[in-house]
Amino acid sequence: MNRRATTAAIAVSLASALTLTACGGSGGGDVAADKKQTLSVWAMGTEGEKLADVAKVYEKANPNITVKVTPIGWDVAHQKLVAAAAAGRLPDVMQMGGSYMGEFADMGALEPVDTKVFQEKDFFPAGWQQGTVDGDTYGVPWYVDTRVLFYRTDLAKKAGVDKAPATMAELQQAAEKYQAKAGSKWGLSIQPGGLDTVQSFYQFLYSAGGEIVTDGGKVVANSPAAVKALQNYGSYFKKGLSEKSVRPGYDVTKDFNTGAVPMFFGGPWIMGLLDDNYPDLKGKWAVASVPTDKTSASMAGGSALTISADSEHKAAAKEFIRYLTDAKGQSDWFKRTKDLPANLNAWKSGELATDPNMKVWKAQMESAKVSPVQPKWTEITSKIDEAVESVTQGKSSAKEALDKAQGEIESLVK
Repeated sequence: MNRRATTAAIAVSLASALTLTACGGSGGGDVAADKKQTLSVWAMGTEGEKLADVAKVYEKANPNITVKVTPIGWDVAHQKLVAAAAAGRLPDVMQMGGSYMGEFADMGALEPVDTKVFQEKDFFPAGWQQGTVDGDTYGVPWYVDTRVLFYRTDLAKKAGVDKAPATMAELQQAAEKYQAKAGSKWGLSIQPGGLDTVQSFYQFLYSAGGEIVTDGGKVVANSPAAVKALQNYGSYFKKGLSEKSVRPGYDVTKDFNTGAVPMFFGGPWIMGLLDDNYPDLKGKWAVASVPTDKTSASMAGGSALTISADSEHKAAAKEFIRYLTDAKGQSDWFKRTKDLPANLNAWKSGELATDPNMKVWKAQMESAKVSPVQPKWTEITSKIDEAVESVTQGKSSAKEALDKAQGEIESLVK
């Protein structure tokens, strides 16, 4: 599932109902920030929907600026960004996932960040690193993202699980107990295949000490650590603890609510979905760090805000991004979306500073691993998606699948 699979259908329908036009311009003179103008902004998934509300607040305080937000589904975002870049039609401001950054920086499509206005010290290191390519920064961290374990505490008692699984061995033991003693249909929901399966696999890969490509550009997709991680991942499907076939748009929270799925790895926005859609579940679930294998490590995801190199509204775009990424703007955005603030100053007060659940997220984010910057990272991870699916469907061993991926990825690395 992509990171907003639960809202992807909404975002895609919204995107298709809009004409995706931008005011890319010729790269000529920049319009002053205080002049009357329209900023075009593309944002993905839930962010695309929520950002329109924030834009209205911004417009009231800045009547000279009209902010036109176009929501785009994550499943079509990469394709639309590539097409717009090729046509010189990128919007002024665009949300960009870390996996895209190297590709678009390599194209020369992005304006470098003004590091006098936006300073590295104010953000999670992993967030800042995702916007940096070959020493130059092209994206201001908007929110950070990682994965932790969601689990049903009430069903844990029935299953005889008295604490959150602390190790990968305990995770599988808990999955077996939930299924055998608590009536759960499955033990753990992890993605069996399809687009971005790698995001589900990262927790196993990184915790085993594996990687796909090192920071230095060495492909290590079939390392012993990676093979061990995929063997562990595949064992859930072999033992019937995880579902082999998940339909597109699958919403794990529905099965979490019924108890059919008692555990899954999820992002921070899931908390809001559970609170909003299943209030009766309150007090019956909790979050915990990714269980330890060699270590406890999760993926570092999230998005940055970037400015098109061709934009004629760079000054106004910079002011809008500053509004969204300072401590006040980040706290407001967290209340609206449950996205984890990238700005460290936002964590110093309110719920972010006092909620025990938020301390789990913050600790996991501090150890989260950033993917290396590679122009073809989307294509590289698709090879891992295929390898994982081959194993979960029983078509090949972990070693065979990753040996194949290794060969394919070597030709894609910069």
